[in-house]
Amino acid sequence: MVTKQRDPGPSVKDKGLYEDLREEGNSKEKSARIANAAANTSRKAVGEKGGKSGSYDDWTVKDLRKRAGEIGIDGRSKMSKAELIKALRNH
Repeated sequence: MVTKQRDPGPSVKDKGLYEDLREEGNSKEKSARIANAAANTSRKAVGEKGGKSGSYDDWTVKDLRKRAGEIGIDGRSKMSKAELIKALRNH
């Protein structure tokens, strides 16, 4: 299937990456944000941005249950710490 490339406009700095991201199914906004971030920094650094979250192994059972509740994991109140960690990682 051949797709016609559309000009995303002057605000997108890396048009090739933008088109690749759109073909993967990403939204216009997300594709433009990633393409512009990649153009402003090295491509490797784009994936490294953001905070670092601690390992679930370091969390308390109370905190794990709270997080499991936030994302809708059923049965969390009866789960052990190991079961909570496994459920969170598989979600």
